[in-house]
Amino acid sequence: MRSLVTKTVWLLSFSCLLYSCGGKKSKEETSSGEIAELSKTASLEIEKPQLTFGFIKLTDMAPLAIAKEKGFFEDEGLFVSVEAQSNWKNVLDRVIDGQLDGSHMLAGQPIAAGAGFGRQAQLVTPFSMDLNGNGITVSNDVWSKMKPNVPVGEDGKPIHPIKADALKPVINEYKNSGKAFKMGMVFPVSTHNYEIRYWLAAAGVHPGMYTSENVQGQIDAEVLLSVTPPPQMPATLEAGTIYGYCVGEPWNQQAVFKGIGVPVTTNYDIWKNNPEKVFVMTKKFVEENPNTAVAVTKALIRAGKWLDEPGNRAEAVKILSMPQYVGADEVVLANSMTGTFEFEKGDKRDMPDFNVFYKYNATYPFYSDGIWFLTQMRRWGQIPESKPAAWYEETIKDIYRPDIWKKAAKLLVEEGHIPAADIPETDGYKPATSDFIDGNVYNAKDPIGYINSFKIGNKDEAVQ
Repeated sequence: MRSLVTKTVWLLSFSCLLYSCGGKKSKEETSSGEIAELSKTASLEIEKPQLTFGFIKLTDMAPLAIAKEKGFFEDEGLFVSVEAQSNWKNVLDRVIDGQLDGSHMLAGQPIAAGAGFGRQAQLVTPFSMDLNGNGITVSNDVWSKMKPNVPVGEDGKPIHPIKADALKPVINEYKNSGKAFKMGMVFPVSTHNYEIRYWLAAAGVHPGMYTSENVQGQIDAEVLLSVTPPPQMPATLEAGTIYGYCVGEPWNQQAVFKGIGVPVTTNYDIWKNNPEKVFVMTKKFVEENPNTAVAVTKALIRAGKWLDEPGNRAEAVKILSMPQYVGADEVVLANSMTGTFEFEKGDKRDMPDFNVFYKYNATYPFYSDGIWFLTQMRRWGQIPESKPAAWYEETIKDIYRPDIWKKAAKLLVEEGHIPAADIPETDGYKPATSDFIDGNVYNAKDPIGYINSFKIGNKDEAVQ
């Protein structure tokens, strides 16, 4: 973290510029060129230096916290306030309404807004915040019933990944006793919703369909999925309102720490190196403040790089444990942030890629990542009608903005902050992959074929 003295000097300088130290200029009259003098890079004229960004109290908001605490925003001439929000709907609404200049957001939120599901708006994503980072946790009682169905290794410990096949007999037991099996996820267009659905459906368990009449997504459901804000997941599980959930950290490890539940799989095992959160601004903001958008992206890329450099995670845990950020105990945060993940209490395993913030081109907004979310929205009925294959590409190119990312990254290369080799040579599409828990192949250039490859979910004819 920057020293208090350094920050105080900078803030005084900033205030001096804003108020002209002698009252000759008002805040509004101060030019963007003068503000840009604050930037150590001095490469961009910042249109809007004072910014307010939102986040939800999750480990994967880390790039925002690090960009602020390590002075990366400051280096770009940006004076940023970072504010915790109550829930994902609030995050979305406040960005759309202009109360927030940008925010940590679920990858599916800007995509759904552009595709016409839920509140519609023109949002853009120039930066992907992380890969992986989620888990599926069940109550102790459910785990005790699942465990006999889970293969064990020579050491007597469960073999991972644990598939939902082990949960299926438990769900049937509840059903036969007339009791609905209830699980939580964080938002209808969250990765968590699509991941828990994918995990269940891969075992032949129907997670329910969305229709215009059933916005809860529970048509034909064998498991009733409902929304619970991330920090409330452990308490809701402990109260018995739900029997399991899919959420980001530290709320799976918190269940272990409190002794109320057992994480059974992570989203790394559901989809290896999957995209998780993104940073989102409105299209209007980016068009009116193009240099500011690039500067913000520069700072966030540097934060991602810092987070993945060896030796920095312990400091990152201390920063995230601050009450203004995630506010969880350091020991809970460290369980996943420092390269391990604890399943049953005492069963801590090496998982170096549970949280990835920079490696594997994690910060680049790949079109193929966004198209995967569109396929799942169509698969489960959130997109109610068939779309032509070209629609998927056209839709995501309005939302994912690798052009902004590339401008930021090229400036960082010129300034010596990242190597040129860290800018991927890509058309925006990752190669087809079978790195899913069911081994199914995902090719973003054939979205309709991918949708039709699943036994459970909507099927589409090729639409011209």
